[in-house]
Formats: sequence, C-alpha cells, structure tokens
Amino acid sequence: MRFFVQLIFKRFLYPKYIFMDLMTHFIIGFLVAFIGSIPPSMLNMTALKTRLNTNAKETKKYILGVSTVVLLQTYIAVYLSKYVLENPTILEVISQLGIVIFLLLSMYFYKESNKEKQVVSTQKNFKKFFFITGLILSSLNMFAIPFYCGVVLFLDLSSWFRFDIASVVSFVVGTGVGTFSILFFYVKYALKIQEKTGKITKNVNLVLSILTALVALISMLKMAYK
Repeated sequence: MRFFVQLIFKRFLYPKYIFMDLMTHFIIGFLVAFIGSIPPSMLNMTALKTRLNTNAKETKKYILGVSTVVLLQTYIAVYLSKYVLENPTILEVISQLGIVIFLLLSMYFYKESNKEKQVVSTQKNFKKFFFITGLILSSLNMFAIPFYCGVVLFLDLSSWFRFDIASVVSFVVGTGVGTFSILFFYVKYALKIQEKTGKITKNVNLVLSILTALVALISMLKMAYK
C-alpha cells in the first residue's frame, strides 16, 4: 500500500507540487520587485525621462538593461542571505548596522520629502546607448543587494523561501520581470506621472521616512530588552 501511495505521489502530485512551489517563488519575487520599485527613484525617473525624450523601442532597451542587472543583484543577495543564515553570529552585527542605516535612510527620505517638485526635463540631449545606460545606473543602485538580502532573510524566517537552485532561479526571474513591469508602467503613463511626480515623491518619501524611523526604533527596543 505504501509503495502505491509513493508511486501516485511521485507520478501525479509531486510534479504539481514542484510547479506550485516554483510559481510561488516567482510571484513573490515579482511582487517584491514591483512594489519595492514603485517610489520614484533614479531608475524609474530615468525611464520616464527616456520615454519623454525618445520612442518606446529605445526606452525598452534601457528597461532591459536595468532588469538584467537586477537579476544578478538578486542572485548575489540570495547567496549572501544563505551565508548569513549559516553563520548566526553575523546577524547581531547586521542588526546593529541596520539601526544606523535605517536612521540615515529616515533622515534622507525626510529631506527628500521637503524638496520642491522636480520636473523631468524633455531636452533631447540623452545618450543613445540606452541598454548600457540601464546597466550602469542599475549597477550604481547600492540599496538593491541589501534590500533583496533582507527580503530573503525575512522569507526564510517565515518558511516561504527555499534555497534549491530551481526555487532560487524562479525568485530571481520574478524580480527581473517585476522590475521590468513597474518601469514599463512608468513609461506607459509617462506624461501623467510627470505631472504628479512632485506630489507623489513628497508623500511617498514622507511615509518611507516614518517607516524607516519606526523600524530603527523597534530594532533598538528589541536589542535593549534582550
């Protein structure tokens, strides 16, 4: 009887289980990248500027460049997270550094929220190497690897992440597709977003300032009462 149960599971249920597991990792990666890239930043504002200055075909080259680097950054972040999980003593040091980083981020976002509306220039002086521009600007995004590293650590603690190669690839591809999708959204509604950029940026940065300050405060309280 046990043999037949195992045979049925391997033949019919196991492939479906694997497919659902991979789809879950893909969807999580997609949502994390999509939601995480909604606030106006250097990357999506450059996508907006590129679309205003040129055609959709060239803009897609820029978006592909950005998304390609995100794939690599996410892959690095996953294996950094695995190393951290295998060396628990590192977590305490990261927690202390995290408090400082979140406080600095809070001050940064608060400062940005007080800035006046920045209108995206439509002067046609943008470089033509859009794919390479996307690669370079995305590589300069220093927050990407720590961000995805933190996400993976959280997902692992919540038992939502697996470190086998298929799951990792699904998650990584999901982040790439999610990044491409949100940048494409910015491009599609370029003119409308340009009109609202100042208000959106101000409100989002203020919320992020409050949230990062709260995270820093909660982290300090946790360390104080250990």
